[in-house]
Amino acid sequence: MSKVTIKHSTKIKIGVAIKIIIGLIFISPIFIGLIFSFVPDEELYALPTVRTVVDNLTLRNYAKVFKTLPIFSYIKTSLVMCAIVIVVQITVSSLSAYAFAFFKFRGRNLLFTLVLIAMMVPGQVVTITNFLTIRRLGLLNTYLGLTIISFAGGRSLFMFRQSYMSLPREMKEAATVDGCSDLRYLWQFAIPLSLPSIASISIMLFIGEFNAYLWPLLVSRKPQMYTIQIGMAQMIGSDAIPTYGRMMAVAMLSLIIPIIVFLIGEDYLIAGMTRGAIKG
Repeated sequence: MSKVTIKHSTKIKIGVAIKIIIGLIFISPIFIGLIFSFVPDEELYALPTVRTVVDNLTLRNYAKVFKTLPIFSYIKTSLVMCAIVIVVQITVSSLSAYAFAFFKFRGRNLLFTLVLIAMMVPGQVVTITNFLTIRRLGLLNTYLGLTIISFAGGRSLFMFRQSYMSLPREMKEAATVDGCSDLRYLWQFAIPLSLPSIASISIMLFIGEFNAYLWPLLVSRKPQMYTIQIGMAQMIGSDAIPTYGRMMAVAMLSLIIPIIVFLIGEDYLIAGMTRGAIKG
């Protein structure tokens, strides 16, 4: 083995080691919180060592949380909210992106530029006006009130447009010559060929909506409509979850579903975000 090859192999190993160390640093708070969620409170208050932690692992914190809080009701509300947002936003964004990608009309570039500009505006800027509108329409404590502000998204529209523009123009022209309508082309060709983008958008929307806090906090006034993030925060601030061990258990329960979804769809997320990156 030549010196150049050995040097290159050493660099690769060093790079991998650095990445592993950085990754461990980033996930260490989650790992520590997970371990502490299984430790009795008396041990946590006594600043536990590794040995005391290992010797005193228990499920009491989780048992108390499930006994005290309607966890499954919170999860149901969050999942329903995520499902509504994903279905509606993908439908709206795919149709809008098709128009921007294949239709030629006056002001198309200007409208798309406005969409890109809107993506730069933080959602908190319009929170007050959105809340006043939702309250005036009587949509507080409803799924529609929880989700309506997310029915359209500039990021989803942009990703769909880039995916459509990466499709061969010859395929669209051939379909048009054969008498294929735009809706048929969209349903039978554009959408099936854009499945990586759809999966990527769905994962991003799910994680974003599942972890949403500010808007559900404003709209949900009844415990029956609490999402998991709001329900956990409300209970942590009350006497229902008074100990650190139970707080850690609550935090882990609110993290586990987004983490599982991300791990399952990581490859789709990357593929969808890179699709169409060289065109448009």
